[in-house]
Amino acid sequence: MLKEFKEFAMKGNLVDMAVGFVMGGAFATVVTAFIQGVFLPILAPIMGGIDLSSLTFTVQEAVLNDAGEVVKEAAIVDLGAFIAALISFIIVAFVMFMIIKGMNNMKKKEEEAPAEPPAPPRQEILLEEIRNLLAKQS
Repeated sequence: MLKEFKEFAMKGNLVDMAVGFVMGGAFATVVTAFIQGVFLPILAPIMGGIDLSSLTFTVQEAVLNDAGEVVKEAAIVDLGAFIAALISFIIVAFVMFMIIKGMNNMKKKEEEAPAEPPAPPRQEILLEEIRNLLAKQS
């Protein structure tokens, strides 16, 4: 069983897929940092000073007792985080689309490239050599 698992784990496709997951996760982290640290702060002045990253909607206020302690937490919808995640998803999906489109174009070019004609069968080569020898003798 251990030998079978080793053969499975060392297959090229599995290793390539693992590298793809790691690279995809790293790329998603970079995109998220870009959205949170660069894109949304630049977008805020354009939208009239609305900071999308801190945009929230309170569904139900917190309930306090007479001493001012929170008895029941407030129900808050974090719209800013959702918008940031949505923008990150769109960017990552677009980049993946462009990468796959480029790979497909490269595959098409490889398929369109004329391949060398297959070598003739061994019998034909031998027959041609015999014919050439007979032609020289006569």
